[in-house]
Amino acid sequence: MSAERPAAATDTPRRAALPPPSGFDAAWAHPVLGRMWRGRQDRQRLDRRHPWLLDTAVVLFVVGVTLPDLLWGSGISPFGDTDSRGQLPSGVPFAFAAALILPLWWRRRAPAVTFFVIALVSLAQWAVGIWLPAGISALIALYTLARHGSLRLLGWAGALAAANVVLAVWVLVPAKHPLLGVFFLLGTVTAAVAVGLTLRIRQMYLAALEDRARRLEIEQEQRVKLTAAAERSRVAREMHDIVGHNLSVMVSVADGAATLAANRNEQSTEALRILGDTGRQAMAELRRVLGVLREYQEDERMLSPQPGIRDLDSLLARVRAAGVPVTYRTVGDLDALGDGVQLTVYRIVQESLTNTLKHAGTDASAEVTLAAEAGEVRIRVADTGAPPGTLLRVKSAAQHNDPGHGLVGIRQRAAMYGGTVIIGPRDTGHGWLVDVVLDVPPGDRLP
Repeated sequence: MSAERPAAATDTPRRAALPPPSGFDAAWAHPVLGRMWRGRQDRQRLDRRHPWLLDTAVVLFVVGVTLPDLLWGSGISPFGDTDSRGQLPSGVPFAFAAALILPLWWRRRAPAVTFFVIALVSLAQWAVGIWLPAGISALIALYTLARHGSLRLLGWAGALAAANVVLAVWVLVPAKHPLLGVFFLLGTVTAAVAVGLTLRIRQMYLAALEDRARRLEIEQEQRVKLTAAAERSRVAREMHDIVGHNLSVMVSVADGAATLAANRNEQSTEALRILGDTGRQAMAELRRVLGVLREYQEDERMLSPQPGIRDLDSLLARVRAAGVPVTYRTVGDLDALGDGVQLTVYRIVQESLTNTLKHAGTDASAEVTLAAEAGEVRIRVADTGAPPGTLLRVKSAAQHNDPGHGLVGIRQRAAMYGGTVIIGPRDTGHGWLVDVVLDVPPGDRLP
């Protein structure tokens, strides 16, 4: 098909007025939430390209939390007790802090190993009787394991973290209020696991939605291709009938002329017989190539001739009987068009009026204009649409996305004659317009 005119910007089936977008669409349209979501996507792309940036930021954050306590801390535990930091060499707290922080570099590449290493270092620091803010590395590693690691190992990691907490508070670093300490530390362990699992489930849910969207897109493309193939087959079956009929007429005329020429002993007898034999061979090849399409042909179509321009009167009468007023205008000698062109015009008008009945209902009116002039045939079908305030049935999302056989069929038929197509809302803002221009060479006209 040739390039469409610029006005053909909307090629989707018309639909009833839908409520405002909700859910994700509404959040995306919100100025603040949409900016946050787009910023999150930008951060994700940056993290995929440079994963070490986030790991470095986490390590620097833990260093920033720990360094002031190492340099100026008084050795007081989170529960108000004084630890044994003053009884140890000054380099021991720094060594424990480094052993707790450095494994975070590999927390996303080896989450299980990172957590168990940090858990053992934490147990060692509690065994010597000191508390370090770098202990939050254990919570970060536990969160990472819940987010990215094995769920089977997560159970063992949670049990180990709880055992370490109880052992540290009750045995290794006794506190004045052990119950409060155990409650606080177990709460942080639970929160780390819960946040990690929540984000993991959310990520899986988003991945499932993206996969579903990709599948729906592929299915939509396949549906469009299947619809186009079905319409091409339908057009091919109809053209098979027309071409077969014309070939039959040609062969009959050639045989009759050959017989007449033989009776008159004319020299054209052999040429006419060759013409008839060639026509019969062409008919056989046509049946062989396109005959398989007859397997899917409806019985009633095989028993009736293909419709033409004169059959539009009965078609319009049926549409008017359904409740849609139709105005019909013609310009030029339409009856002189060939059978293929007449069939194409009939089908385009039929599909357009069917679209009016389906989407605008019986409260709309339609106008059909056919014009044949200067080697072109123009088909214009316009309707007024449903009156304002009319409640139309809202279709499901799957139906809205369905391209339908009507629009595809119009395009496939127009493509056979190098036609241009406009399908979309009218300039007035109310109603629908189907405007098709077919290029009809002089050879397609009958005397």
